[in-house]
Amino acid sequence: MTLQTEFRNAMAQLGSAVSVITTDGPAGKFGFTASAVCSVTDSPPTLLVCMNRNSFANEHFKRNGALCVNVLSSDHQHLSGIFANASLRSEERFGYDSWQVLASGAPVLSSSVASFDCLIDTCHEVGSHTVFYCQVQAIRISEAPRGLVYFNRRYHAVGHDLEA
Repeated sequence: MTLQTEFRNAMAQLGSAVSVITTDGPAGKFGFTASAVCSVTDSPPTLLVCMNRNSFANEHFKRNGALCVNVLSSDHQHLSGIFANASLRSEERFGYDSWQVLASGAPVLSSSVASFDCLIDTCHEVGSHTVFYCQVQAIRISEAPRGLVYFNRRYHAVGHDLEA
């Protein structure tokens, strides 16, 4: 087994929230599914988002200079697949749910668990991926009782029901 295969297998054991990352601006409206998102600092509020450099949307995100991290609820597993499907056009992807905008103009999923509306501050190319460092401009949090995580190459609902 190669180190790369071993690394991928070990990373599959690291559960992470599933998000749809969106952008809109002069380069157009685009989105993709990601689990490689994390907090960098709260002063100023900053996230990092990783995207494959070969992604059809990579240059569009760079040119637009803004993105929104839309954290999916357990009811959004279908959206994860839609935004991961490279054969769908952007217009088709955004037709599957209700969207709004906050400060940056990037699409915000109306029913997300949380949305982090960001301006892209810095990009670094690391191996096969671009790492976007993003300064948070606005946040929207919902009452969704359950989030969606990806663990061991499968989706899982996490959280609790509000009625309990």
